[in-house]
Amino acid sequence: MRKAFVFILLCGLAACREEVAQNTDPVELNAETLGHFCQMNLLEHPGPKAQVHLKGLPGTPLFFSQVRDAIAYARMPEQSHPILAIHVNDMARPGASWDEPGQGNWIAAGDAFYVLGSSRMGGMGAPEAVPFSSRAAAEQFAAAHGGQVMRLNDIPDAMVLTPGDAAADSGSEAEFQDRLRALNQPEEPAT
Repeated sequence: MRKAFVFILLCGLAACREEVAQNTDPVELNAETLGHFCQMNLLEHPGPKAQVHLKGLPGTPLFFSQVRDAIAYARMPEQSHPILAIHVNDMARPGASWDEPGQGNWIAAGDAFYVLGSSRMGGMGAPEAVPFSSRAAAEQFAAAHGGQVMRLNDIPDAMVLTPGDAAADSGSEAEFQDRLRALNQPEEPAT
């Protein structure tokens, strides 16, 4: 009888427990917003920015001074928390400029059209993945600054995971994957 009571009590408590969805709404940049990799104030760097919301870290996304860096972060195998959402500046939004990509113009990274290989360098001086909410705006940017328009899932790893000067001469995708696997191998203990 006692076991049945405990079982019913536990089932009742489990039913009362309500899962609260974590808020992944975009967070605006301010004077104290620092880039995840560079730990520098993002408002001091030109070009579009990105933010990554991680499960278990509500209200505190990781910010990136370059969209390319956020894409690289999402593709790295050593994530500590699942990614719930990635937002990027929409450079097609009126008022968005390279020096001030804007406030309130965040879009979901998966919805964007990206220009890669343009002449415009990101906030840290490396090649950038420039996001736009429309293909037409991305194609107009590519016509003016070079590059090619891609969707997020079509961007090759080599375009975001290699240093800027190496991306153009990185060899085949298979060679890149071999190098990436070699970097992730555990080190052999010193003898």
